[in-house]
Parts: sequence; structure tokens; C-alpha cells
Amino acid sequence: MHLLINIDVPDLPAAEALYTQAFGLSAGRRFGDGGVELLGAQAPIYLLQNAAGSIAAADMPRDYTRHWTPVHLDVVVDSLEPALDRALRAGLMQETDIRDANWGRIVRLADPWGHGWCLLQFVNRGYDEIAT
Repeated sequence: MHLLINIDVPDLPAAEALYTQAFGLSAGRRFGDGGVELLGAQAPIYLLQNAAGSIAAADMPRDYTRHWTPVHLDVVVDSLEPALDRALRAGLMQETDIRDANWGRIVRLADPWGHGWCLLQFVNRGYDEIAT
């Protein structure tokens, strides 16, 4: 299986700037004015420009205020504090304090378009610390 990540945004240039600055990604292919491929993660991320209010699915309009969805993206980093500082300077918003767990550390963020993100710093064996 080959995984592609697609993220709807209402402002493609602003989203490209935010994600490249926050996560060290680089722009790859462009798809006219409607999309850009971001490279540097294990799977390519495609930013797709879609206006707020346009139909997303099941006749539901897109809403870019902060929303909950069962899908979010985790970014694994070597050191949490510098990565958090870079993400905040780029425009993400911190939603929780940094939390320690036996597998590592986590902080929850949101981008300006309502999407949830987490920064993770693994310690020891990472998720293998809690895997059964």
C-alpha cells in the first residue's frame, strides 16, 4: 500500500508556508493553483485549496474553524521543545501542555484551518514501551 495524505486548506500559499516552516518540508510538484505536494515526510502531503463553504462530503460544507475529527497527524521529532517553538513561530497553536508518558512526550497543536496535529518525542523504545 502507498499512503498519500491530503489536507484541504482555504489558502494554499499560507498553508505551504506554514507547513514547510513548521515541519521542515519542501514543495514538490504543483498542480496549477489548486494544489501542492510537500515532501520530506514518510508519505507525501498534498495541500488542496478548497474554499470554506464548498461541499466536502455528504452535502456538508467545509468549515475551517477548529474541529474534531478522528484523524489527525503526528509528527515525530528528535527534540520536542525546539520543534514546538518552530511550529508556534510558523503559526500553529498549542492546545495542551507537554505531557510525559512512558513511551515519550507529546504536545497537541492546531493549525489555522482547524486541523489537529501532535508533536511526539519518543524515548527508549517509543510505542514499543506500551505495545502488547
